[in-house]
Amino acid sequence: MESLIQTITVYALPVLFGITLHEAAHGYVARMFGDPTAWQAGRISLNPIRHVDMVGTIIVPLVLLFSTKLMGGAGLLFGWAKPVPVDWSRLRNPKRDMLWVALAGPGSNLVMAIIWTLSLRLLAGTGAAPGDFWVQMAIAGIQVNLILMALNMVPLPPLDGGRVVFSLLPSRMAWQYSRIEPYGLLILIILMFTGVLWIVLEPLLAFGQLIVNWFL
Repeated sequence: MESLIQTITVYALPVLFGITLHEAAHGYVARMFGDPTAWQAGRISLNPIRHVDMVGTIIVPLVLLFSTKLMGGAGLLFGWAKPVPVDWSRLRNPKRDMLWVALAGPGSNLVMAIIWTLSLRLLAGTGAAPGDFWVQMAIAGIQVNLILMALNMVPLPPLDGGRVVFSLLPSRMAWQYSRIEPYGLLILIILMFTGVLWIVLEPLLAFGQLIVNWFL
């Protein structure tokens, strides 16, 4: 139990800010491209309380942490916040601008992974031990944000990667592709339990790790 509590305290801030700032980034970029919906709803904010979803931001990550500790192995730690409202029709060029709005979320996670990496480097420079609480939190911050980046870039709507694919496809193919969106989360769960999801995530995680390594 003590080990679980320690793990929760280490991962709490990285998970909270990794998920909530991801959503705020979507709203900020949407406003840049002409849709003020998220701004009008007060969702372009660094205040996590505005974005927290009790189930996705708190309960699901806690359950996954507990399950991982119970099984004594590695698991996929993820969660979600309240989706930032985006009215795609209000973007100046909806299909094109959707690309940048979608990339903003995973991009924010990559930036946060870099910030945690720089924090880890700073801590190492002060002589902090590998077992130090803040060192562990920095490592957790890197891991959480790289996983969030990679998971959201899976090319499956309604994930951000699906929005990117939709934006890049010719219009007719894009609309046909979008028809799988109602089944996207079910497909994602199936991929997760069959182990196929890790095959998709590996190159995305490798890309993120490559970027992070430049700052180590």
